[in-house]
Amino acid sequence: MSFTRTLRAVGGAVVAGALLLGAAPVASADQIRHDQWPLRSFGADDIWKVSTGKGVTVAVIDAPVDGSHPDLKGNVLPGKSFLDGGTADRPDGKEEHGTAMASLIAGHGHGPGGSEGVKGLAPDAKILPVGIDLGDKEESYAEPLRYAVDHGAKVVNMSFEDFGDTSPAEKAAVDYARKHDVLLVAASGNSGSSIPRLPSSVPGVLAVGAVDIDLKVWKFSSYGSHIKLLAPGLHIRSAGVETPYRLANGTSDSTAYVSAAAALLRSKFPDLTAGQIANRLLKTAILPDSMKGMKLPDSHYGYGIVNPWQALIKKMPAGSKNGPLPALSDGSPKTPAKSKGRGAEQGFKGNKGAIVGIVGGVVGLLVVILVVVLVAVKKKRRNGPPPGGTGRYGGPGGPGAFGGFVPQPPGPYQQQPSAPGVYPPGSYQQQPGAPDAFPPAPPPQPSGR
Repeated sequence: MSFTRTLRAVGGAVVAGALLLGAAPVASADQIRHDQWPLRSFGADDIWKVSTGKGVTVAVIDAPVDGSHPDLKGNVLPGKSFLDGGTADRPDGKEEHGTAMASLIAGHGHGPGGSEGVKGLAPDAKILPVGIDLGDKEESYAEPLRYAVDHGAKVVNMSFEDFGDTSPAEKAAVDYARKHDVLLVAASGNSGSSIPRLPSSVPGVLAVGAVDIDLKVWKFSSYGSHIKLLAPGLHIRSAGVETPYRLANGTSDSTAYVSAAAALLRSKFPDLTAGQIANRLLKTAILPDSMKGMKLPDSHYGYGIVNPWQALIKKMPAGSKNGPLPALSDGSPKTPAKSKGRGAEQGFKGNKGAIVGIVGGVVGLLVVILVVVLVAVKKKRRNGPPPGGTGRYGGPGGPGAFGGFVPQPPGPYQQQPSAPGVYPPGSYQQQPGAPDAFPPAPPPQPSGR
């Protein structure tokens, strides 16, 4: 039985660019950079002083990428096209979706100092293009995902949506990626409905929705209990194929920004697991003031809007290996057992199980008490503490993972003159909470927010 289905891109070019930007379509590369309002909103210039994503490979499972684009040249690996078996660093006809996503993640611009054209949020990351068919041909992402994992990807961007059920092969591929410490990021979809889309709704995948320039959830951003983060997804400038640049709306673009933020973190914190990277992203997300007091995660906002700057600089414990991601079916990554050490303290061999150690300790203690009572032995023996010991307050990582709001540096989320659509000042709050304190999601709410 075949479990393959049709995969569809969840971002499309906006034809009426002049209407959106309030001016005639621009040709200047400098204007193209100016149109990248998310970079100014994120405070990218300050972010790049801390991390640029260097040393991290981000797989883009999408249409093949144009590695010769002036804003991407040198940052795109050969990869593999599952359309024809060749490399995926050349475009498939006029299909530009993969090129656009790659540019938002790792575009470096061109011209003097890379000051012109499109720049990605993680400009020194490498793109591993994994070409798939986003058209009418039935496709499964299982084999492409395994390829990405086996070829060094630490983050996988999946800006497409699928309608149907997760096949056993795809579920196994997601588990395979997680066992190899790869963070998976996927678009929630552009239907504006609560019907879960794949692969974003697969457990262990970070589902991303889109917000507009006013920090409101885009009306076409799909929602549900699986949503984890939001990111800019409207009026997004990116690299094209048929034309040098495109303007688009979609959760595809917001997903690319979250993948780029993950690359920044994996570069700065190479010892953190994928789950711990997700923990930082979720625990530093922000909300509009109008959402103050909201129970999180919300079916539309998830844990909030990604905030790369705070995710990079916030001092917080690493937390558990899985972070907000569910444990794998086989229990990996495993939590070290503590019973072995306690068993040794009670006089048991190190190869005894936890239950044997606990039961043996209790039995031994009872025997000693009985002997003392019945025989009235004057000489008392002193036993060590019973199994259980003292745990650290707050669970893995301890308390205080998030704490209060830390002031932003000059730039991030600040209104700037003549900057179209930047996040307005004072319109957000950083959410409270301890590491790994992820409450259960509320039931889906009606759309139209």
